[in-house]
Amino acid sequence: MKCHKCDQKAVYKNQGLLLCKNHFLDYFEAKVFKTIKKYKMFSNEDTVCIAASGGKDSLAVLYMTSQYCKKYNINHFALAIDEGIAGYRDHTIEDLKEFCERYDIRLEIISFKEKFGSTLDQVREKALKEYNKKPCTVCGILRRTYLNRYALKLNATKLVTGHNLDDESQSFLMNTLLGNMRHNASLGPITGLTTNDKFVPRVKPLYFISEQETRLFCLLKEFKVDFTECPNIGLSFRANVRDQLNEIENKFPGAKNGMVNAFLEILPTLKEKYKETKPFSYCEKCGEPCTGKVCNACLLEEQLVVRKI
Repeated sequence: MKCHKCDQKAVYKNQGLLLCKNHFLDYFEAKVFKTIKKYKMFSNEDTVCIAASGGKDSLAVLYMTSQYCKKYNINHFALAIDEGIAGYRDHTIEDLKEFCERYDIRLEIISFKEKFGSTLDQVREKALKEYNKKPCTVCGILRRTYLNRYALKLNATKLVTGHNLDDESQSFLMNTLLGNMRHNASLGPITGLTTNDKFVPRVKPLYFISEQETRLFCLLKEFKVDFTECPNIGLSFRANVRDQLNEIENKFPGAKNGMVNAFLEILPTLKEKYKETKPFSYCEKCGEPCTGKVCNACLLEEQLVVRKI
């Protein structure tokens, strides 16, 4: 099959659209830049922190955001959280270091082990057996908190994540199945319900990019990336939802895109319904906004961390 824009061999097909390597790369980059501009994710006054791990979505969003920031002279850097997952994160961190050196991107790395004395692997069994907490739950809470905490310390005004179309459709369905529409109200290309000086606003340049497109982009750009999944993913609710959505997408191409676009139509109503009207509470231990006296991250640290450094 040939590209619809030229006579070269097509490497990408989606709902009748056929593109060769060069035209797919143009399509991908234009789509990401359009999303950034449409939602006014960055300005020249921003310092942009890009959450990075070394995985395919991470490298794709890191490359595209860096290209955009360099084009418009916006200060930016990458921030990685090393949870300590043997045979997985150690490899992706090394890939990330090489990537940042190759593309001249400043990289900051925060290690669970160095900061808190324990890796995720070391607290995994304790979390499951004593507190019935899956490693993905522990990792998700701590990663979100530490990304925000250290982005603030490094004076970032925007925090970029690599969430894509697949991630958003999964999150929307997960929250819907659990009856948590307030969490859905916090989704979207720019996350959150309200602003707070202790929260760095999060943005998603890959919002309309599918996981399949991200994978192909990394392959065509010849990024050094390990496509292996985290070994803990099989225990997560998200993995089950992901697999079900993939089955639906295979039978009905475009279903994920349709779901996300339908969600965006009702998002303004959800945000209005669930917008925060009462003052924020602040964690007694770390001082960050939370719903109770102590935030979930500090509770986990108390329960699971062997020792703090």
